[in-house]
Amino acid sequence: MSLITPSSRSRGGGGKGGARKHENNRIYANPLPLLFVEPPPSRIGSVLGLLGLSLTRVENPHCEGIFDPITRSVWVSNPAHSLILWRRGFFGKGDLSRSEPSWLARQINIRKSGGKQLTSEEITARRRAERKQFKRDRAAAIAAVAEEAETIFATEGRVIQPALSGPAIPSAATWKPTPHLQSEDSPSPAPEEEDGPLEDEESLVDVEHLQLTLQEAFFLLWNLDCLTVLDSTTMQPMTLQQIWIAFQKVELPPQIPPPPTVAETLQFDNPFLVNYVVYHHYRSLGWVVKGGIKFCVDYLLYKRGPVFTHAELALVVLPVYEDPEDQKTSSIDLHNSSPFAWSWLSTINRVNSQVQKTLILVYVTIPAKSRVSQNMLLTPACLAHYSVREVVLRRFIPARMRD
Repeated sequence: MSLITPSSRSRGGGGKGGARKHENNRIYANPLPLLFVEPPPSRIGSVLGLLGLSLTRVENPHCEGIFDPITRSVWVSNPAHSLILWRRGFFGKGDLSRSEPSWLARQINIRKSGGKQLTSEEITARRRAERKQFKRDRAAAIAAVAEEAETIFATEGRVIQPALSGPAIPSAATWKPTPHLQSEDSPSPAPEEEDGPLEDEESLVDVEHLQLTLQEAFFLLWNLDCLTVLDSTTMQPMTLQQIWIAFQKVELPPQIPPPPTVAETLQFDNPFLVNYVVYHHYRSLGWVVKGGIKFCVDYLLYKRGPVFTHAELALVVLPVYEDPEDQKTSSIDLHNSSPFAWSWLSTINRVNSQVQKTLILVYVTIPAKSRVSQNMLLTPACLAHYSVREVVLRRFIPARMRD
């Protein structure tokens, strides 16, 4: 069956096989890196349960990451830690992969099975190659029909309108890909050595790392205490206050001359603070929050994760200043803080409506400097002064909404 054939897309995650769905439920059973392990039933446990106590213990993976100020992210290089953070909450993405860090699996697959067991990246590459081949075959068939019409007109004098559809013109429903179709961009299987087998899998070095956004990293270390962030220069663990200030500073433009104190350097309209308020808000409500740049939005919300269903909600973060004078005096040109054109809103709403996502405008109120002390920015306590409001937009489609 061709990979370009349109597939049905249901809200319940249609297209996922029963065995694959069961395997995903087993692999991604834990929504957070922390595990709550209950002891086997016993008489002592029953007595403690009557007293409102529990013997349940918490298993903390204690992952490590390196703060990289250039990319404004935290790198998790340990493959075991990367796997934990991805499978328990879908945190981060592989820097050499679309989402899950699968570069090593793809390389092993190329050497071992010649590409028989495809990863998501390889499936996408093959699908794109099939689409290119389909367009070439269709164009060649249309050109052949037109050439035949020209020949009939030149020899017999009859005028024939070239058909754009029919048995001679392939369509998405009838076209079949040629065997062993490979994408030009996808890696080809490594050739076999004349004197021996393929390269040993153990010689492969995993050069991929899991890349966490600043919002994801701070949520893991502040709320769950399961991530330790190392300084990229000293490779020493950073304290919570050092991380909090460093994450804010990388989002600020350089100031000349620099302010005399750290508190005067920080600002309430820092992009890290505004985006973290939104990320923390929806993560705390149980949503899986991922970046939405592919659909021209800031975030996408998944009920369980990308491997189960498509995202149903798309978020656009809109900062609002409590005191309009703060925006005039701020050195930060905050994205979407100024009124936008109706055409911009209509474009984003149309894009997300076509992929069956509901657009939500998330208004984040930035506290006024006259009301909140500047020293509050030195600790996460300042987050209590931000507020979140939501406006849901739906594009009116007459053909679908008549009922």
